[in-house]
Amino acid sequence: MSEIEDPGQLLEQRYGAGAAPAVVAVPGRVNLIGEHVDYHNLPVLPMAIQRSIRVAYRVRNDRQIRAASTVFGDRAFEWTAQLEPSAAGDWVNYVKAAAQAVEGKWHLAYGIDAAVVSDLPPAAGLSSSSALLVAFTLALLRANDVQATFEELMEVLPEGEYFVGTRGGGMDHAAVLAGRQGCALLINFAPITVAPVPIPKEWAFLVAHSLSNAEKSGAVKAEYNSRRTAGTRALVKLRLASFREAVEQYGVEELKHLAASRLDDEVERRCFLHVVTEAARVARAAGALERGDADEFALVLNAGHASVRDDLRISCPALDRLTEAALASGALGARLTGAGFGGCAVVFCHAADRERVAAGLVERYYSKHSGFDPAVHLMVATPSAGALFT
Repeated sequence: MSEIEDPGQLLEQRYGAGAAPAVVAVPGRVNLIGEHVDYHNLPVLPMAIQRSIRVAYRVRNDRQIRAASTVFGDRAFEWTAQLEPSAAGDWVNYVKAAAQAVEGKWHLAYGIDAAVVSDLPPAAGLSSSSALLVAFTLALLRANDVQATFEELMEVLPEGEYFVGTRGGGMDHAAVLAGRQGCALLINFAPITVAPVPIPKEWAFLVAHSLSNAEKSGAVKAEYNSRRTAGTRALVKLRLASFREAVEQYGVEELKHLAASRLDDEVERRCFLHVVTEAARVARAAGALERGDADEFALVLNAGHASVRDDLRISCPALDRLTEAALASGALGARLTGAGFGGCAVVFCHAADRERVAAGLVERYYSKHSGFDPAVHLMVATPSAGALFT
């Protein structure tokens, strides 16, 4: 969170007066269902939210990139063809990832001076890192008069994030680019397609922070990446070409039987089970959303949390207690959202019950922890437009 709300003000403070800067705003996202399946090219159901990262920038006449943040400090580097990562966990790696991604496709000429502000909490599972990557990607492209399409951006962004070391998929980038106001997005991959699904006005979502951060660096990065490789190894052992082929060819129960009978490695078996059951949950959730069936949607969310807790094992005690507190406070459903290992839960309830559920979370969970800031850690999540539609 930045103490300065205007990125243009920060830009002038750091780099001096000049022409009025351009501004790129990229929202965060909350994933309603479909965790750790996008990198297996299976559908997901996220929505963009109203909180965002904003980058004000001015084009330079050289290949230097300077970036200022009141929270994370100021960084500068020369934009060469092959950039070297900075220390693990340094936010400049996302700026470098953007520069590397666009360099490989467009070979741009000019760097930028830029300043970043955000009301999107970092390391919360709300895609602040991908929003930062997307924001700098768009800033660099627009500074060089390149208007990239959604499809062109999706060719480079997921792979670009590998520069940081996280072997994720394309959900976050698609959601923050193509989000639609009032809608969730049913996103398919290979090829990428996005279908807005309206959210009933009587439904409401809260994003509740566990007060345990989800830093995707160091040991947690290795744990995150290991879930992908375990699922891929399971496919090979089962002689299946892809998870898409598996879920299209077999039913969930048959896949469970295959895993139980032919996968000796417990981690591979659990990761495989999560992916195939999560694929079924995404389909169920999308159908429930289209029908306005709140009870079915809630069942899917709760089953999703049980799977990330027991099979994928990316939850943590704080997130488990938080989801339990949400349900005890009158929420219909609650689940971990994002990469896991800390961060946030998405809490689903009737709009008429939202304040009661929020008050119950404060009483049952946050009152027992220090450092709670309601403006940061407990927010209403409004389905919002993505960067390409603002």
